[in-house]
Amino acid sequence: MVNKIRAVLIDLSGTLHIDDSVVPGAVNALKRLRATDTKIKFVTNTTKESKSCLYDRLNKLGFDIKKDEIFSSLAAAREVIQARKLNPFLMIDDAAMEDFQDLQNPDGEFTAVVVGLAPKKFHYDELNQAFRLLLQGASLIAIHEGRYYKRGDGLALGPGAFIRGLEYSANVKAEVIGKPTKGFFEAALGGIPPQEAVMIGDDVRDDVAGAQAAGIRGLLVQTGKYRPGDEASISPPPAKVIPSFVEAVDELLKEFSEA
Repeated sequence: MVNKIRAVLIDLSGTLHIDDSVVPGAVNALKRLRATDTKIKFVTNTTKESKSCLYDRLNKLGFDIKKDEIFSSLAAAREVIQARKLNPFLMIDDAAMEDFQDLQNPDGEFTAVVVGLAPKKFHYDELNQAFRLLLQGASLIAIHEGRYYKRGDGLALGPGAFIRGLEYSANVKAEVIGKPTKGFFEAALGGIPPQEAVMIGDDVRDDVAGAQAAGIRGLLVQTGKYRPGDEASISPPPAKVIPSFVEAVDELLKEFSEA
């Protein structure tokens, strides 16, 4: 018997939208989900823009989203940097710098290399500077280590490949902050038991496998970065594989009506 659903965790990029294009029907589907009494949290590894920029963009796309409903790996990374009093060398996109601008002392000694999705910074000179800092004892923090993501023009390399390169060359191990870590999902739930939650996302590893390892049921949508056969690449497989967020909401509303 399926547990009562008290929380729905929803991925953003690839699940609700791709760049500035909305997944067809997603805006209305979210409205239908909001008509229930379940807690909604938008969990994202997006590091290309600050929480404020992301919030503004999603609202312009038509989504009814509250700022405090967005739980991002950027916010989790900021908490780690603050708690440990680190001075970070930031390999993140300029649009995301807003979330870290008060944490960096460029004239001081860098004590951590923090890597997010930053296509313009993944070049030799920047990576080499990060490599040298790691050799000097700085820690390596991966805001997330996604393999790839979906853009309007197709799939594109995520930060994972560059993080692995730094690990290999500097002989260090990165600390991963965002999805798919268990701690990230537990923090997003805010005390709600994982068996009473559902995760909806397009990334079979970061969204679904990560959630299920934390005890949360995972629904894999076939939009965004989904590729045929993804569902067979993890064990246990997704609880369900569904065409899009729209059908995922249909499934949940059906469960609510049967409860």
